[in-house]
Amino acid sequence: MTSANPTVFTPPLAIGLLVQQWRKRRRISQMQLAFDAGLSTRHLSFIETGRSRPSPEVLIAIARELEVPLRERNVMLMAAGYAPRYAHENLDAPDMRPVHAALTRLLEAHHPYPGIVLDRHWNVVLANPAAMALASVLPESLRTPTINMYRASLHPEGLARYTRNLENWAPHLLAGLRRAVEGSGDPELIALEAEVLAYPGMREVSRRDPSGQGLLILCHLDLPMASLSMFSTVTSFGTPQDVTLQELCIELFYPADADSETVMRSLTT
Repeated sequence: MTSANPTVFTPPLAIGLLVQQWRKRRRISQMQLAFDAGLSTRHLSFIETGRSRPSPEVLIAIARELEVPLRERNVMLMAAGYAPRYAHENLDAPDMRPVHAALTRLLEAHHPYPGIVLDRHWNVVLANPAAMALASVLPESLRTPTINMYRASLHPEGLARYTRNLENWAPHLLAGLRRAVEGSGDPELIALEAEVLAYPGMREVSRRDPSGQGLLILCHLDLPMASLSMFSTVTSFGTPQDVTLQELCIELFYPADADSETVMRSLTT
């Protein structure tokens, strides 16, 4: 995208609307955002109404205070008529080889416990053999073209039919999806949330409070091959400056008891 063709740029008013939408999504007043970003309230007001075009530096400062994801920061920059600043490399790109190798080593080291790498829509992009062993109970329709963790976990033909404590586990998952929707406004996540809430009983379950279940909310599965209980951790990259890296997260599952550990080890032998 270049300035040689000005018609490809969105008018300045669009960036004002974007700033206003993100500010309201974060439930921050104009005065508070202006103070945090080092602007006058008048200047921010002019930006939101389209009377002032922010510089790239001002726009980045606003986006940083609003915790706007890198992908959407690029959108804001282009809406204001500037070039995007954040790279968006494919995980298989040459520059990503060290990252890909690190993720692979992490998943291998976690074996025989399940471990997966997820993109921003919670699609599995990498998985170790233990995770794929669990995925083997899913029907083909939930494994292709890729496994989405929310569909796999909540679809009535997926892991939901094996989850003994679905009434506690599902609200936890749905609450996480709701936070992702509110935090990003991503259309695909919005559509995904609407889809899973339409699964039988999910809308009613989503209203349940998953708290008060002990130290951790566990997932108890009665699988065709054995029963097991798990908890998980989710981690992400600490200082990403690439869209793909910021959007990746690693979910590692652990056995909640000795019997579950035995089951996990047996699944991959």
